[in-house]
Amino acid sequence: MPFPKDFLFGFATAAYQIEGSPASEGRTPSVWDTFTHSPSPSGKRIADSSSGDTATDHYAKHWPSDLALLSSYGANAYRFSVSWSRIVDFSVPRAKGERDGRNEAGIKFYRGVLEELVRRGIKPAITLFHWDSPQALEDRYGGWLDKEIVHDFVHFAKICFEEFGDLVKHWITLNEPWCYSALGYGYGVHAPGRSSDRTRSAVGDSSVEPYIVAHNLILGHAYAVKAYRELFAPAQNGTIGITLDAIAFIPYDDTPESHAAAQRAFDARTGWFADPIYKGHYPASLYTITPPGTLPTFTDAEIEVVRGSSDFFGLNTYTSNLVRDGGSDLFKGKTQTTFIKPDGSELGLFKSHVDWLQAYPDGFRQLLNYLWKVRPSPHRFRPFTYSPSRKTYNKTIYVTENGFPAPKENDLPLAEAIHDSTRVAYFRGYTDAVLKAVEEDGVAVGSYFAWSLLDNFEWADGYLTRFGVTYVDYDTQKRHPKDSAWFLKEWFENNKHKDAGV
Repeated sequence: MPFPKDFLFGFATAAYQIEGSPASEGRTPSVWDTFTHSPSPSGKRIADSSSGDTATDHYAKHWPSDLALLSSYGANAYRFSVSWSRIVDFSVPRAKGERDGRNEAGIKFYRGVLEELVRRGIKPAITLFHWDSPQALEDRYGGWLDKEIVHDFVHFAKICFEEFGDLVKHWITLNEPWCYSALGYGYGVHAPGRSSDRTRSAVGDSSVEPYIVAHNLILGHAYAVKAYRELFAPAQNGTIGITLDAIAFIPYDDTPESHAAAQRAFDARTGWFADPIYKGHYPASLYTITPPGTLPTFTDAEIEVVRGSSDFFGLNTYTSNLVRDGGSDLFKGKTQTTFIKPDGSELGLFKSHVDWLQAYPDGFRQLLNYLWKVRPSPHRFRPFTYSPSRKTYNKTIYVTENGFPAPKENDLPLAEAIHDSTRVAYFRGYTDAVLKAVEEDGVAVGSYFAWSLLDNFEWADGYLTRFGVTYVDYDTQKRHPKDSAWFLKEWFENNKHKDAGV
C-alpha cells in the first residue's frame, strides 16, 4: 500500500478530442475547428483529413456512459478539460478589452458532468486550457500573441471557479504549453498552425512568436492561480497548478558534452515553463542558444506572481530519448535525440504506433526522481542528474498523462484490438516505475492518470492513432473496454491505501 489515502487514480481526456458538437448550444469555434477545416499550403493538416466535429460524440450522447466506464475501471478521479468557447459566449462581436458573457448552456452541461462524477465518488480534476483557444480571440487581437489574452483567460477561469468550485478541488490551468507554443507557432503542425515554414503556413515567425506565446501562457496561468488563491481557495479549499510535458532526456554517453546536451534539451522543453513558475526565471541555457532579445522579460511585479504559482508539478510523460550535442532546432535545445544507443541497440523495450514513443520505464523512474529532488539514491538505482544544484522542483508530482498507442491497432479487427497486450506491457512497466519511485526512492507522487479513457481525435494524427483503454468504433460510437483498462484497475486496487475507498 505505497500510496497515500488521497492518491488520485483515473483516466484523462480533453474537450476537443472527445466532445464533438462544435456548434451546439452556443459553442463557437476554437482554433482547432478553424485549423482542421482550412487547407495548408501543402494541402493537408490532419493525417486522415478529419476533425473533431464528431470525435467520440461525448457531448451530445455518450457522456453518461463514459462516466459509467470510469466507475467500472475503478477510477477515483477523472481529469478532463472544459471548452473555453463552450463556457464563454463569443457570439456577440466585441472590441479588445471588453469581456464576453457566459454561455449558460455550456456551463449547465459541465455542471451536470461534475454532479454525476461526485455522485459516483469520482473526484474531478479540471484542465482549463487544453489547446482549444477561442477563434473569436484569435480574430479579435491575435490570441496568445497579445498580452490582452491574459485578462480574457483569467475572466474565463473565474467563471469556472465560480460555477464549479464547490465540486472541483483539483484545478489545472494549462496543458502542455510547450506543445501549444512550439507545435502551434514554431513547427505549425498544430492549431493555430503558424510557422516560418511556408509549406505549412502563409503566416508566422517561428523565431519570435513561440516565445511570445509561451510568455503569455505563463502569465495567463499565473494570474489565474492568483485569482483562485485570493478569491476562491479560502472557501473552496482546492489546489491549483499547471501540467507540463517532459521527456526523460538521457545523456547519449558519459561525456560532458552529452550531459550538457541533455540539460539543454530538458530546459528547452520543460524548463522553459517550469523554471519561471517554480524558480522565478527562465533557464540560463535558453539565453545562450537563442539570439539576444528573443525571450520576453517579466516585470518585477509579474515575476512575483509567476514564481510559486503551482501547488504541484503536473507531469505528462510518455517516453525517453538519448541526447547528444548538435543540431540547430531551438525547441530541442540544439541537440540531437535518438533511440539508438552507442552499441547500436534500441533504448526502448518495444516500439509503439508512433515513431516518437518507445517504452522505457526506467527512464520514467529517472524522470520522477529528477523532477522531485536530485540526490544520490540509497539503492542501486541512480537517477541521471545533469545539474543537481539547479534543476530540482521539490513539488509533489501529479502524473496527469501517461499512455501508449499500440502498434497498428487501428488496422486490427475489434476482437484483437481489445486484447492490447503491448499497451498492458507498457502500463505494467510504467506503473511499476511509479511504485519504485515512491517506495524505494522517496519521490512524492500524488496521482496517476492514464491517457486516455477513450480512443479519440489525436490532433494531427486524426483517428489513425489510438491511445484509449476503451476501443471506440467510430462508425457506431460503441465503446469496448480493452484489457489495459482491467490491468490498471487491478494495479490500483492492489496498491491503494487501505482506507482509500472506491
